[in-house]
Amino acid sequence: MYLHGTSKINAKGHLEIGGCDTVELKQQYGTPLYIVDEALVRQRCREYMDAFKQSGLSFQVAYASKAFCVMAMCRVVEEEGLSLDVVSEGELYTALQAGFPAERIHFHGNNKTLDELEMAISAGIGCFVVDNFTELHMLQAIAAEKGIAVNVLLRVTPGVEAHTHEFISTGQTDSKFGFDIGNGSAKEAVELASGSLNLRLLGLHSHIGSQIFEVEGFELAVERVAQFAADVKETLGVVFKVVNLGGGFGIRYTEEDQPLHVSQYVKAITDAVKKYFALVYAQIPEIWVEPGRSIIGDAGTTLYTIGSTKDIPGVRKYVAVDGGMTDNPRPALYDSKYEAMLANRGNDDNEETVSIAGKCCESGDMLIWDLELPKANQGDLLAVSCTGAYNYAMASNYNRIRRPAVIFVKDGVSDVVVKRETLEDIISCDVIPERISKQPSFK
Repeated sequence: MYLHGTSKINAKGHLEIGGCDTVELKQQYGTPLYIVDEALVRQRCREYMDAFKQSGLSFQVAYASKAFCVMAMCRVVEEEGLSLDVVSEGELYTALQAGFPAERIHFHGNNKTLDELEMAISAGIGCFVVDNFTELHMLQAIAAEKGIAVNVLLRVTPGVEAHTHEFISTGQTDSKFGFDIGNGSAKEAVELASGSLNLRLLGLHSHIGSQIFEVEGFELAVERVAQFAADVKETLGVVFKVVNLGGGFGIRYTEEDQPLHVSQYVKAITDAVKKYFALVYAQIPEIWVEPGRSIIGDAGTTLYTIGSTKDIPGVRKYVAVDGGMTDNPRPALYDSKYEAMLANRGNDDNEETVSIAGKCCESGDMLIWDLELPKANQGDLLAVSCTGAYNYAMASNYNRIRRPAVIFVKDGVSDVVVKRETLEDIISCDVIPERISKQPSFK
C-alpha cells in the first residue's frame, strides 16, 4: 500500500499515521475507524492557496464539503483561508454551527428547496450557484420580499465532459445540472438574472467531471466559457466578474492513478483564463475553484478488524472485516478501487491473494477484489487508504450497523471529531405509534 502524507511503518512494524500507532488507535477507539491525517489536509489546502497566489490573479478556493462535511473539517479549512461550498441545509447547518463565516459559503444544488433558500438567505451566505430557472425565480421572489439583493453564479454546461484520462467535447445537453450554453438556455438565464433588481449576477460556474488527471478538459472548458462571455458582453452588455471552474482534480487511489500536482492543475487553469479572457475583457475575472476529493481523499484511512475467512480452493479466498458497504459504499456503487495493508504487520511479506468482504447481508458488499496480503489471521488489522472523500459522507446504517467514529491525528495526538454511534443512536428516531401494541403477541 502506498503511504500517503505522514503515514509510515514504525519500529514496531505497525502503520503509523500522524504520529499515532494504528494498533493503539484500535485499542482506544475500536474499529471500523476513520482516521484523518490532519497535516495532509492542511498541506493540500495550502498547495491550492499557494498555487493561486503564484498566478497573480484574484481567486477563491472553496472546499467542496460534500466530500466530507463535519464541523471539525469546516474549522480546518476556514483556518487555512478557504471558502466552503454546500449542497444542502444539513451541510449549511454544519458549517454555521462550526462558526464558518457565512459570507464565504457558496450554496450549490439542482433542487434547492424553498426552506433551504430562505435559510441560506437569512444566514447571509456569500453566493448561490443557480442551477435552473425554477431556482432563479424562487430566489428572485424571496429576495424581493425581503427587499435585498443576493449574489448568484449561473451554472452552465460548456459542452465538455472529463473523467480520469479522457475528456469528451459534446453537446452535453443531457445533464440534470446547469443551463446549457448550446441550446440558448444559459443566455436566457443571464438575461433574466442581470435584469433583476434582487439578483446580483457575479458570473458563471462550470464543472466538467471528477477524478481528472489531465488539464486539456479544463482548458477547453475555459475557452468555451470565454466564448460565451464574449457573446453575452456583445449582445447583452453583461460582464462577468467571477468564473468558477468547479473541481474534479484527481487523486491516487491505486498505482494506476497518476494525478498531476495541484500546482499543475492551477497553472493550466489560470494560464487558460489569462489567454482566453484577455480577448474578452480588459480585466481578468476572479477565478473560483471547488476541490473536495483532492483535499480530503488521500488524507483518510479506514481501519478494520479481520474476522472470518472462507477459502474456496481453486476459486477465491474471502477475508471478512467488521465494516463494509455501510462505511464505504463506493466499491458497490462505482466499482471503485483501493489499496490496503495489514496495519499490525507492516513489514510482513505478502503470501496470498485474497478478496476483502464486508459484513453486510449483500453479496455485493466487497471492498477490494484480489488483494495481495500476508496470511491474514482473525484479529489482524486491515488499513484501507484514501477513504477520506465520499466514505463517511455516504455512510449508512444498512443492517442497522452503527457508523464508525472519525478521528483527526496530528503530531502524535488523536482527537474524536465524530463519535461512534451507539445502539441507542440507531433507534433514536424510531417511534412506535399508540395503535401498535407495546406487548408482542406470539400466536
